[in-house]
Amino acid sequence: MVRVLYVTGWCRSGTTLLGNLLGEVPGAVHVGELRYLWTNGVLGAGTNSLCGCGRDIPSCPLWKAVIARLAGDDAAWHAERAAWRQRTALRTRHTGRRLADARRARAHPAVQDLVRLYEAIAAETGARLVVDTGKFPAEAAALCGAPGVDARVLHVVRDPRATAESWRRAKGYIPAMGPARSTAYWTGFNLASERVARAFPGRCLRLRYEDFAARPRAELARVMAHAGLAGDPPVDGGGAARLGVNHTVTGNPDRLRRGPVLVRADDAWTRTQPAAARAVATALAAPLLARYGYPLRPVPAPVPAEV
Repeated sequence: MVRVLYVTGWCRSGTTLLGNLLGEVPGAVHVGELRYLWTNGVLGAGTNSLCGCGRDIPSCPLWKAVIARLAGDDAAWHAERAAWRQRTALRTRHTGRRLADARRARAHPAVQDLVRLYEAIAAETGARLVVDTGKFPAEAAALCGAPGVDARVLHVVRDPRATAESWRRAKGYIPAMGPARSTAYWTGFNLASERVARAFPGRCLRLRYEDFAARPRAELARVMAHAGLAGDPPVDGGGAARLGVNHTVTGNPDRLRRGPVLVRADDAWTRTQPAAARAVATALAAPLLARYGYPLRPVPAPVPAEV
């Protein structure tokens, strides 16, 4: 039985870095936002077709082998079918239906596709844990009751004003997004993630980005324990780490970084975010701010004095 750590939450919440750090732990492989393997990697219909290793996905030795295991000589047909099943069964709006399936230990064909994909990845990499930072709550819900998979869910939350400010500018191959749309997604994805946690509390863990940035080694150790990973977290007490090559399908463009990295708080948004954008994000997210420990009026962090 393949073990999976599935990460939910809204984008621009540090999940790419978190996943890549977990991928440095022996026995784990981080595959990025796996649901886009077929659309981006095989069909070329998404925003980016690069693997985290720098190759196009069809020419990456790992993904070439995984795709061959599942699709044989007709990768395009398999990809079209898998992508169609995803669209019709694994959107955020489908979370309730997939929870109902999970309670009965039933798996929709789209979920069966996903489980077979995890099995192929585990077989090709030898990993004991597959880390999927796909962030779709419906996928997390379905996996909690799907036969053939031992799933754990990590719900990552970040202040919605911070994510809205990050989305204000395009980043690499990802276009910009306005604060209203970003916060609407933030609300929907987090509420759906909470539904999964209420249904399967023993399988779910919540992590605030701000806590991870402040105490990266301790919080990463907590996540590793939840996922069943042994060993030391691959980050020191000061937040320093070193990233090697990964095979992420898609995600934040930072997934392509290698070498030294420093996990630290990113609070520049408290000083740079336009007042109007902050007001929109605050108003839309207000019912959930206190639940996640965020103040209604964030206090800008002081600017470090020049030496």
